Amino acid sequence: MSEAVNTSRRGFAVGFATYVSWGLFPIYFALMAPASSFEVISHRAVWGLVFCLVFLATTGRWGQLRPLISDKSTLIPLLAAGVLIVINWSIWVWAILNGQTVNAALGYFINPLFTVFLAIVFLGERPTRPQIVAMSLGALAIVVMVIQLGSIPWVSIGLPVSFGIYGLIKKRISGNVPVVAGMAIETAAVSPFLIAFYIWLIVRGDTSVQTLISEGATAWQLTGHLLLLFGAGVITVVVLIMFATAAKTLPLSVLGLLQFVSPIMQLIIGVWIFNEHMELGRWIGTAIIWVALIILSWDSLRGPQPHVGKRKERQERDPD
Repeated sequence: MSEAVNTSRRGFAVGFATYVSWGLFPIYFALMAPASSFEVISHRAVWGLVFCLVFLATTGRWGQLRPLISDKSTLIPLLAAGVLIVINWSIWVWAILNGQTVNAALGYFINPLFTVFLAIVFLGERPTRPQIVAMSLGALAIVVMVIQLGSIPWVSIGLPVSFGIYGLIKKRISGNVPVVAGMAIETAAVSPFLIAFYIWLIVRGDTSVQTLISEGATAWQLTGHLLLLFGAGVITVVVLIMFATAAKTLPLSVLGLLQFVSPIMQLIIGVWIFNEHMELGRWIGTAIIWVALIILSWDSLRGPQPHVGKRKERQERDPD
């Protein structure tokens, strides 16, 4: 068996494991109660930063930080990405802790459609007809859910918007930014504010640890809770490293299909494990989004996609 085949199989295994891990995240984060969503995010970002710095130091990659910090064209996008990813995490964790896992799953179903929209608007890609149809169906699904539910599903919209723009920023600078070093800067950008927030919680006596102590939790329960909070940052970075590893060896089409594993698992967890109610509007919206995703997946598999900047290049050749 050739080395290329072995590498591809390892890449697929790592990629599949990555999306399965993301799919299981709701169960992990639900175990953090009574921690609030912002308390969880504080631990997730700060301990993630610590893990990144330890990883860089122990692997001899500490020097990767200096050029990123000294180059404003890279540093500023990374700082913006740090803010966006914390917004994304906050929406997602709030959804998990407040019985809206289903809405979070729907948001990540919408994410590929919004990503295509961003590529067309900001990267100059020319949309294919199937992509236009898929995006139109995605918009229709949101309209149906708004009409049926009588409210805007802000979790399902906020997640793809925040992660899509985050991905757009990362796409523009990905060639110059090592994964862990970039993650270190992103989390460092928001960690001071999150640490200040956590100190404020301590002063108010509102941290989950203080709540558990007041409820008479045992030392073992407190230790387990602290390990879960610490582990939130570690697993976040580890799974991102796994994703980066898979992305280097897998075709974009395969990676694109694998991304549906996570929201499918989260939808199953929300409905059958967390017993969340699926109104008719959500079922109809989900069905429409699935049709859109099937069209988008078929379009990505049938041939090469338009190159970035193709529209711009054509305009330069024919300014009229």
